[in-house]
Amino acid sequence: MRRFFTFLFIACCISATAQTVRTAGKTALEEISGNRFLAGGNNADYDRLPRDPLTPTPKGYEPYYLSHYGRHGSRWLLNDRDYGMPVKTLTEARDSGKLTLLGEKTLVKLDSFYQTTKDHLGDLTPVGERQHHGIGKRMTENFPEIFKVKNVPINAISTTSVRAILSMMAECEELAAANPTARIHNEASRATMYYMNASKTDEMRKLDMKARQVQVEYESRHPDRLMQTLFNDQDWVKAHVDAGKLMSAIYDIANNMQSHDGDDTLLSLFTNEELVELWHSGNLYWYLGFANAPQTENKMPFAQKNLLLNIIETADTVTQTQATLRFGHDTVVLPLASLMDLDGSGVSVDNLDELDKYFRNYLIIPTACNVQMIFYRPVKGKKGDILVKVLLNEREAHMPMETDMWPYYKWSVVRQYYLDKLSE
Repeated sequence: MRRFFTFLFIACCISATAQTVRTAGKTALEEISGNRFLAGGNNADYDRLPRDPLTPTPKGYEPYYLSHYGRHGSRWLLNDRDYGMPVKTLTEARDSGKLTLLGEKTLVKLDSFYQTTKDHLGDLTPVGERQHHGIGKRMTENFPEIFKVKNVPINAISTTSVRAILSMMAECEELAAANPTARIHNEASRATMYYMNASKTDEMRKLDMKARQVQVEYESRHPDRLMQTLFNDQDWVKAHVDAGKLMSAIYDIANNMQSHDGDDTLLSLFTNEELVELWHSGNLYWYLGFANAPQTENKMPFAQKNLLLNIIETADTVTQTQATLRFGHDTVVLPLASLMDLDGSGVSVDNLDELDKYFRNYLIIPTACNVQMIFYRPVKGKKGDILVKVLLNEREAHMPMETDMWPYYKWSVVRQYYLDKLSE
């Protein structure tokens, strides 16, 4: 897959100073038309996104510490209604003789899959497990100086979610396979949830209500064409079907099929323009509720201030080669990336009609999304500053402070910048 993002400075329609983002001048429509799986947004398959070769280690330096927070891998949808509502609606239409041939075929496909969802809601899928095996394997290949050191300590922490725990175990299996001497400690406890998956404050929850009102104002759905392909009586549809909700429900299932090694042809029900329109609604939801949106007073990223502080404080204690791996959720990765302003993830956009020019959720929070901070020290006998670089979904990312050696930054500068931000 061709790389479709380079770094440019942007200022138009942004209330903050110019920030770096990945763009190659393509619109969201052009990107999603070229890779329809991106319309999944936060359900986009991690392994369908591009990765680039990493910049070599600076001369005279060696990596010695990796600090990470990652989302669990691909999962089933969360609620029975997610699968059941479209099946119920189409079944009622079939029993009334109101489905087209395509509508009947769609019902068979949806119902067949619905039967497999029993007791699987929210579970990690084999695709999700495979994603984390891949991430773990690449960690050992990209940073053997850390992961192949004899008896290297690896502290792996998960939220109490089963899908996050299983993602952690999949990744750790690869680390153990690459280095049987690694001392891997696994933990999943409510005691760490204050920084692993912190809840929003009461003020932020009130802003969520404002976000929903703003979203209604800006989102749109045009289900008429799809309804005409599925139903043979549009008057019946108007009387019995919430067309917009049905369209969105089928869209969610169609996009989530990439979380399974199965049939993904439900996406063919939608035009590229419809996919982008529906994706835009989800993109808007994530931006308003979890990113640096002025419409929610630029406060949402600070929900994960405890996590960023934990990352900094833990790094301060490191005196030997080791790794800290944290496993959780997209609702944590997005605020963290926004708080750190990785590749412009902290962008503040006033005109939400142009949001997708500057913020695209599938680049930040696909399934198995992750932030990796790699720390470098001078090799023995050399002197120099501790350096750090950040990978966002295994791609080298820009941070909002100056450096003359990108993707490497002086840790002292990075550390102070974020501590100052957290103290505001």
